[in-house]
Amino acid sequence: MKVLVTCPPMLRLIDEFRPEFTSKNIDLLTPDVVQTLTEEELIAILPGVDGWIIGDDPATERVFEAGKHGKLRAAVKWGVGVDNVNFEACKKLGIPVANTPLMFGEEVGSLAVHYTIGLARQTFLIDRGVRAGEWPKPAGISLLDKTAALIGFGDIGKSTARMLNAFGININIYDPFASRTDEDEMRYRFYGFPDRIDEADFVVVTCALTSETKHLINAESIARMKDGIRIVNVSRGPVIDEAALISGLKSGKVHSAALDVFETEPLPMDSPLRSFERCVFGTHNGSNTVDAVRRASKQAMKILFKFLEID
Repeated sequence: MKVLVTCPPMLRLIDEFRPEFTSKNIDLLTPDVVQTLTEEELIAILPGVDGWIIGDDPATERVFEAGKHGKLRAAVKWGVGVDNVNFEACKKLGIPVANTPLMFGEEVGSLAVHYTIGLARQTFLIDRGVRAGEWPKPAGISLLDKTAALIGFGDIGKSTARMLNAFGININIYDPFASRTDEDEMRYRFYGFPDRIDEADFVVVTCALTSETKHLINAESIARMKDGIRIVNVSRGPVIDEAALISGLKSGKVHSAALDVFETEPLPMDSPLRSFERCVFGTHNGSNTVDAVRRASKQAMKILFKFLEID
């Protein structure tokens, strides 16, 4: 039996997990993946494997059809986000598929808070200046009594809200499908987007990418925001219309942005975003702690073994 792993964080720790696969007589295919494999690369590989642990690869209908014509019997999306996986195709083809939810709330939430504080105090800009032999002292803004518009109140959003609230930040939450407790109702304020978005000093995006959230942050919604808004995105790149964000940065409407994710990944070298000194960029790395990778990888393996009926 063969299993393909294309999730870069899991691949970096694959030697930890290899003995368990070996004990079950499973051969591992572990290609060198920077971010994702291409559709064509996957179509060439998948017919020869029984199971697939998916990263952010294009898990399209074409890809699953190719696998179904070969040996592919099951797949697991490593992590929470599933916007890259065609679940309907899997259902049609009879390929069981699942993700690993509730794995990264604390990790991604803490990164969102880190970026929020960094934009408030411009610590990233200071670091760059010191490294260049300068001694910059930009004036930041305090966190106490500021307001964050938190878009998404799932596992990651709840962790982010709790941590931001500990700094004395008021939280306006936008998520029409969120489950919330009486304590949440007392602690936070819930609105329909973009109502009262003009109150926010920060916009923090933690929602899933769906047809409804694609380009939710666009020219119209940015125009309604406070002048000098600071924007953080740790969810999926296409939630933000990058052309609209770039226009906002050029005009000064947007003070700065911290983006762990982009519409095209890796970020193209010719992206105009690179020209804005106050912006901070990540590498779609919000969940990547050793602890979280172990936790999600073991869960992905457990689910896949069950699908493949392996004890």
